[in-house]
Amino acid sequence: MMFEKQDMLERLDITILWGHYEITVFRFHLTSFPPGRVVEFHNHSEFEFHFIPRGKGEVILGDQKYPLSEGMFYLTGPGVMHRQEAAADESMEELCLHVDIKKRIRDDADLWEVAEAETCVEKLKCLPLVPAQDYHGAMKCFREAYEACDGKLTGYYTSIKHLVISILLKAVRAYDSGGIRTEAPVRDMLTYRYQYAMQYMEANYSGTVTLENVAEKLNISSRQLQRVFKQVNAEQSFSRALEDIRLQAVCRKLEESNYPIEQISQSEGFTNATYLHIVFRKRLGMTPATYRNSKQIH
Repeated sequence: MMFEKQDMLERLDITILWGHYEITVFRFHLTSFPPGRVVEFHNHSEFEFHFIPRGKGEVILGDQKYPLSEGMFYLTGPGVMHRQEAAADESMEELCLHVDIKKRIRDDADLWEVAEAETCVEKLKCLPLVPAQDYHGAMKCFREAYEACDGKLTGYYTSIKHLVISILLKAVRAYDSGGIRTEAPVRDMLTYRYQYAMQYMEANYSGTVTLENVAEKLNISSRQLQRVFKQVNAEQSFSRALEDIRLQAVCRKLEESNYPIEQISQSEGFTNATYLHIVFRKRLGMTPATYRNSKQIH
């Protein structure tokens, strides 16, 4: 498919905003060098990623000659002179990605993405002019991009943009020995667990919701979940929070419908109308019927 539709990906107008960078894809293709083919010294104004999926040959980077074989790749940055040659007795295939990378400051950019993009681009600028093994499988990204585009898979354009970023990252990782590093954002687990518990309760309040089954969803113990609620709001226990959610739902139904109170109590998670009356009077100081009349009059 790559040989039959070599320019398929190049027909797409691909521009990617990543952190504070704008990445424009110039070329994205597979090419083949017949045995003995020589591409004389040249350079580009953009970054070019060269991957060798099959065959062998050699490349001269600057003034150094290096052998190339299946599974290797190298990067030529802006202005880097290089010369390629396929072996005399064997052809050499090359997957190529040409990208132009420019600064573009964005106020709404994710700060962690900004840091990772900055790390990657800075490393690209100083990678050694020496071929390396494609240890992290960047070549697979080319195949995935072709398959997504050829099949017009759902969201294929977005997938291809992500695959371009993956190629950049996987190329850097092949040479990575430390240096500039960023740390991914870490959750505040207390806030996360509380918010997830509340979200789950709000989605399921009309059914059977217990401390135990919500804790199970978070993969923590019931006691841990109780502590979460106590730490976030000492005045609002798990059962109180669930009761609040159910009462709010009952109030909405009383205001917006004429359903019988017995029916509302059961549909919104209360055992029966009697129990709802008890809770309602305790929390709101009136009966559900009085509440409905006061709201519907207005």
